[in-house]
Amino acid sequence: MRVSTVLPVRDWRACGPAALAAEADGYDCVQSNELRHDPFAPLAFAALATERVALVTSVAIAFPRSPMIVANHAWDLARHSNGRFVLGLGSQVKAHNERRFSVKWIAPAARLGEYVQALRAIWRSWETGAKLDFQGQHYNFTLMTPEFSPGPQGLPMIPVAMAAVGPVMLKTAARVADSVRLHSFATRKYLEEVVRPMLQAELTEAGKRFANFEVTGGGFIATGPDDAAVQAAAEKARYRVAFYGSTPAYRPVFDVHGIGDLGARLHEKVREGKWGEISSLVSDEVLDLFVARAPYEGIAEAIEKRFGGVADTVTLEFLPTDSAATRRKVIEAVRRTPHSFTGFRTEAW
Repeated sequence: MRVSTVLPVRDWRACGPAALAAEADGYDCVQSNELRHDPFAPLAFAALATERVALVTSVAIAFPRSPMIVANHAWDLARHSNGRFVLGLGSQVKAHNERRFSVKWIAPAARLGEYVQALRAIWRSWETGAKLDFQGQHYNFTLMTPEFSPGPQGLPMIPVAMAAVGPVMLKTAARVADSVRLHSFATRKYLEEVVRPMLQAELTEAGKRFANFEVTGGGFIATGPDDAAVQAAAEKARYRVAFYGSTPAYRPVFDVHGIGDLGARLHEKVREGKWGEISSLVSDEVLDLFVARAPYEGIAEAIEKRFGGVADTVTLEFLPTDSAATRRKVIEAVRRTPHSFTGFRTEAW
């Protein structure tokens, strides 16, 4: 199994050393999240400090940015990392698009799928010198002059990962992307019975295979050096399960287990403003559906039981006080978990 960690994106000076340490620890990927800070710039520092790890935006919000702007960011990061950059994109939700970014909310899955196709058309123009002529329903790009083309870099097409929750976005990701980044609010049963079959059908239709299509995430991990640390991490995950479970759109995950009524009760608590009470509704039995939890000594086995065969990459974090020897031992154990993904086979130029 591939193992990823999150960069300290709020401190650019720390990103290079953190990425270098992650590479030394045996991580496969370092990722930058877009919450309070830009997700692209931190990866530039990570790229220059490392030689092996993949560099992933997890994820950059697509619609507020023109595909041309994102194409440039991705091209430069791929060039300066010698092809280690993976562009993770997400749509965000309607409220954030309209009210935080002031952009229209139009057919998000179809639009994001076309966004990926537009990116590849732009990159193909830069790499091969072919005329840029992408004309879609949502995006049109027909002008590229030598002054604005960064020119070829002799690297494979940049892999694109799509964040997906609902069935339409999952299907779109399987058809047009190279990887899917799943929401943490998922259980093994939901991945086995709903997500994987859906992805498999679309991959087959598109002539693709899981061997070249990375599946990332799909649950939580709670671990630490001792039981107290595990419990503290589990309580944070319990709140996230309650928080996400209170949203009606996520209720199908509960429904697979016959506990849709829990979602209704959580939703009612939230409507009443009783945020402090929602965690108590998530029992340990329900929590264990969503979370791989164990101390470091047993977390590899817990991750294999929870994610093995249904995900290729998980995000694993440690405490600041943990030694490098501890991190390396745990990461090495987790990486022994079998998985389907063998490498990207990105679209030919």
